[in-house]
Amino acid sequence: MSVCEDKERLSEPLVEGKWASPTEAPRLEPKARKDVTAAVVEARSILCLASPMALAGLLLYSRSLVSMIFLGRLGRLPLAGGALAIGFANITGYSVLSGLAMGMEPICGQAFGARRPALLGLALHRAVLLLLAASLPVSALWVSMRRLLLLCGQDDDIAAAAHAYVLASLPDLLVQSLLHPIRIYLRSQSITLPLTYCAAAAAVFHLPVNYVLVCVLRLGIRGVALASVCTNLNLLLLLLVYIYHSGVHERTGALNITAESFRGWRSLLNLAIPSCISVCLEWWWYEIMVLLCGLLLDPKSTVASMGILIQTTSLIYIFPSSLSFGVSTRVGNELGANRPDRARRAATVGLACGAALGLLAFAFAVAVRNAWARMFTSDGAIVGLTAAVLPIVGMCELGNCPQTTGCGVLRGSARPRTGANINLGSFYGVGMPVAAALAFWGGLDFPGLWLGMLAAQATCVALMLLVIHRTDWQLQAQRAQRLTGGPLNTDATVVVVVVQDNDLDAIKQAAKLGAQQH
Repeated sequence: MSVCEDKERLSEPLVEGKWASPTEAPRLEPKARKDVTAAVVEARSILCLASPMALAGLLLYSRSLVSMIFLGRLGRLPLAGGALAIGFANITGYSVLSGLAMGMEPICGQAFGARRPALLGLALHRAVLLLLAASLPVSALWVSMRRLLLLCGQDDDIAAAAHAYVLASLPDLLVQSLLHPIRIYLRSQSITLPLTYCAAAAAVFHLPVNYVLVCVLRLGIRGVALASVCTNLNLLLLLLVYIYHSGVHERTGALNITAESFRGWRSLLNLAIPSCISVCLEWWWYEIMVLLCGLLLDPKSTVASMGILIQTTSLIYIFPSSLSFGVSTRVGNELGANRPDRARRAATVGLACGAALGLLAFAFAVAVRNAWARMFTSDGAIVGLTAAVLPIVGMCELGNCPQTTGCGVLRGSARPRTGANINLGSFYGVGMPVAAALAFWGGLDFPGLWLGMLAAQATCVALMLLVIHRTDWQLQAQRAQRLTGGPLNTDATVVVVVVQDNDLDAIKQAAKLGAQQH
């Protein structure tokens, strides 16, 4: 049996707890077996965080999938225009908001580990205000979208359709300015199941809303955009209701904006700006390829095919991104609690899981290559282009999955600047020149763009693994204490475990309870 003085920190008694008798621990199992058990416990902790987020991601993806299906049923031009609009919106708006919000993730994760709940509420307030301010210039840019697309050489009909879609999406900027910070605020506290339930409830209404707006009211491409806005608004309202009625806000002050929320922006900005650059550099590369497709031999087919392929990569990306969020939370919590060895273990186990996901993603892309595009359109040219490129997409995911997990490690340890430098060198120093050379001068056309992506992902994962391998975890723990304002030499774990000889059932029970607590 076991006795714990601190129930919230019971995830480590099996691995590194303080045994009642110093002579008992070595007799329980050899070090090698102990390390394997610790890795298994850590993997369970990460997967317990990542699994609900993956399910929530799939539910949110169903919204995008339904939107693309409705665009495809409207015809080739709406499908191409919608794909171009989504790409433009991602480049100029959604990537910026998502990246800026990421700046609060290491603050919240490490503050939760350091037991400073008030800091989570302040980070939430400041992040919302920052995103609302950023939405103003983004809105002005969206209003001018058609003129900008024509200046970039895009087809006039496609530009007009894309402009109609993005104008109808303008209210989504306000919704996303609240939604991104709230999701990070909950995730950093390991509150993931409510995100899943709320996403499920919002997704239930997405299909009927699309049907009413597109088929009944005949709003066309505008109806598809408005349906997405309604779904995001429903999700936001459900999360606000949960935060209020669950009492989560009481210990963090999340719903109590004070004068302090308008001060002390330096830490957030120092993390938000590099995080934004890192996210944008990667997002922009995907969306820039949509723009480049408009310059190829058959722009309507290639832009539409790129839209379908981006939906495919978005589906695959749900799993490594959820894993990345789980790893970021674990690394941030452990560094905030001044436990560098366990933060290193979380990073190592997470990267191993990311590599396994990469293999599964490759197998999936190859398996569905001949059938996937037919879900969206019956156009032979689009179906053929998509089938030819999907195996290359799968090869890209072999690097993207562990690389995405590595980004979670860097976020959890408050090093977004390093991630930005890696993405800049990989995607724009290597990927873009290779893609342009192969597509426009090498005669490979559409597949050449994706071969450039493959070169970028290979470079990115190699650099990411090198940086994480050379990480000084003791130094990162000290940085976490400075970021959260905690003492530099504290150990938040106070655990007493009494285990009788060979009492393996008690050990397994302690490990199971520890995983549940995390």
